[in-house]
Amino acid sequence: MNIDIVIVVIFLALLIGVGFLPSKESVQGKDGFLLGGRNVGLWTFVFTNVATWYGGILGVGEYSYRYGISNWVTQGLPYYCFAIIFGIYIVKRVRQSNSITIPERITAQYGRRIGILSAVLVFILTSPAPYLLMTALIISHLFNISLLPAMIGISLSVGVFLLYGGLKSDIFTDVFQFFVMFIGFLIILSILVPNYGGISFLKQNLPSTHFSFTGGKSYLYIMVWWLIALWTFADPGFFQRTQAAATTSIAKKGIIISVAFWFLFDFLTNSIGLYSRALYPNLQNPSISYLVLADGALGAGIRGIFYAAMLATILSTYNSFLFISGTTFSFDIVGKVLKRKVSIRVLIGSGMLISSLISILLITRIPSVIDIWYTIGSLVIPPLFFPVIGSYFPKYSLSKEITLTQMIISFAGGFIWYILLQNNLLGESFSYIEPMLIGLACGVLVQALGLISRRNKSID
Repeated sequence: MNIDIVIVVIFLALLIGVGFLPSKESVQGKDGFLLGGRNVGLWTFVFTNVATWYGGILGVGEYSYRYGISNWVTQGLPYYCFAIIFGIYIVKRVRQSNSITIPERITAQYGRRIGILSAVLVFILTSPAPYLLMTALIISHLFNISLLPAMIGISLSVGVFLLYGGLKSDIFTDVFQFFVMFIGFLIILSILVPNYGGISFLKQNLPSTHFSFTGGKSYLYIMVWWLIALWTFADPGFFQRTQAAATTSIAKKGIIISVAFWFLFDFLTNSIGLYSRALYPNLQNPSISYLVLADGALGAGIRGIFYAAMLATILSTYNSFLFISGTTFSFDIVGKVLKRKVSIRVLIGSGMLISSLISILLITRIPSVIDIWYTIGSLVIPPLFFPVIGSYFPKYSLSKEITLTQMIISFAGGFIWYILLQNNLLGESFSYIEPMLIGLACGVLVQALGLISRRNKSID
């Protein structure tokens, strides 16, 4: 066994061990298991928030490889902006309710039917599929096994310690992985720059579009990624960790501090992505550009550190998304339908299993991390966005009937447009319009009509 595999095995063993650190007493009851007892301190909040939010490392490598610094414009900057807005204006509103999940909050505002529909959308939105795919790619590449057994092994290993310690296991492992990912990527960049050169080397070996903010893509394409970043306001992970914080102040400060760490990590990952394109310009599959860079440009041992750092970045998010999707399926969907009480661990374990199976099926259909993000975000965010905002700001909420109509029309509009695009059934004049724009336009139209109708009724 070579040194790289030894490093990765040690990392994975430590990760699983850390997952079992929470005491049984600390994860009892609904709040203990789902929200870590609602007593998360500032730096623990920051570490878990940063690690959870930043999981798409191979997707970042793929995007940087294809489009250069446009990666920062689409995958970084909009999230900083919306996270700061969330911290300043929404954290307090989240904390004012005792809701454990976003669908539970929506249920309180709009009723059971819309709550269950929102839970289905959140379940889709928090699919761990992109992160399962990225982890499996690294594991299969490193251990020379196929993707399917890699995905099954990952799902079972992570699911076991999450089922043991709930959110606390998730948080403990996030803190550990925070340090692994930052230290790892700092080491790799500090080796690449002196070995190959700095910005002058990159400019000589990269297309000029890699240094433009659009990366050669249209402004409309960039705008859709900014709209996808509206995900921030409906992100169950943000909601969950805000509720888990010990105080409102900790949640607010924690989110602002997190943005600074995201900026630093984006700089590290985007820079390494540029080096991968400069050194290996003709890859057929850019989603493995970091893996090719590791094998070709890094020595033994350092390569293992890079693998561990990539796995830490991905698994920190995979852990959280698997737990949230399992919670959503069991707590907000099945739990609202079942007539008899069932153990919360049985419910969430079943939810995580189903989420893993659906993720594996989705990966076989859409084998690109970027495409999975883009497709899920484009279709699911529009119907979920308006009810979530309405639950935070009641003066913008509509009636139950109109909200249900809005959600159905927003999803249907985007989905139909997506099918038409995929089958080239739209003329050239309309092919540049993205499905998310259609979904949001449908939602805005219903929102405007609903608010006008409510105002007219109040006048009468």
